[in-house]
Amino acid sequence: MLRQVMEIHDLLDSSFANGERVLSFLQSRGLQSDCCSWKHIQGEKGTTDFVRILIPGAKGKTQRGNAPTLGLIGRLGGIGARPERIGLVSDADGAVTVLAVALKLLDMQLHGDFLPGDVIVTTHIAPYAPTQPHEPVPFMGSPVNMSVMNQHEVEETMDAILSVDTTKGNRVLNHKGFAITPTVKDGWILRISEDLLSIMEWTTGEKPQVLAITMQDITPYGNDIYHVNSIMQPAITAHAPLVGVAITTETAVPGCATGASHEVDIEKAARFCVEVAKAFGSSLCSFYNQSEFEHILQRYGSMEHLKKLSK
Repeated sequence: MLRQVMEIHDLLDSSFANGERVLSFLQSRGLQSDCCSWKHIQGEKGTTDFVRILIPGAKGKTQRGNAPTLGLIGRLGGIGARPERIGLVSDADGAVTVLAVALKLLDMQLHGDFLPGDVIVTTHIAPYAPTQPHEPVPFMGSPVNMSVMNQHEVEETMDAILSVDTTKGNRVLNHKGFAITPTVKDGWILRISEDLLSIMEWTTGEKPQVLAITMQDITPYGNDIYHVNSIMQPAITAHAPLVGVAITTETAVPGCATGASHEVDIEKAARFCVEVAKAFGSSLCSFYNQSEFEHILQRYGSMEHLKKLSK
């Protein structure tokens, strides 16, 4: 998938990047106009374009089938920090990853390979985004707040979600490549999916890497509590099980750093997402154990109050 990653990287590494340009490029590669949309949003700190891409599956809901739908969310503050920084920032890796997955799935369809289930890809394109202080290194801010992001990126039709985010600004995981998080559903941090660990081993040829998350990370932004980053924030809105796909480094790298994106690492994460989409749509991959989760709720009750700013 390195070719698709490089094509999307070049497309977004521009001060002129926007939702219309992204979708026009994908349409030139086979995306149907009725399977995509974009919306320009004015926020308190600037503007951004939210994009939505549907890749129909052969047995997906859009074809009146019953194959489950996978959601891929490219989570980021912005793809650029202009005029403060020139070029594509490290924080853009989430958007590059999911858009490269969309491009790969379109190329596969041109060659006659259709996934069983639908795949919905959402992210936003902001080449002029603010930065913000964070420990141990500065973060990218966003032109819009988190509730607006979730409103445009999380959909009820998603039966499971991979949230892809650059996760380099920490000392929690010192590994260059990518990692996955435990599954989060309705305020509960559940056990790590064995199926996803297996797919990660197969696609990387390496031992699987897991990003540790805390209860703090699955509470909403704006509550004055430390979060490792925004990778788990879609879980605030979603009822579907969600797993973070974190693109990581050995050292702490600011989200606003330019020249810090590593195409080979993005390719690994994107290829992992494609293989998860294949397996999930075929009901060969589970994000969580449903009966075990129901047993947890019976014993300990709901934790959905963690999805709110306060109890």
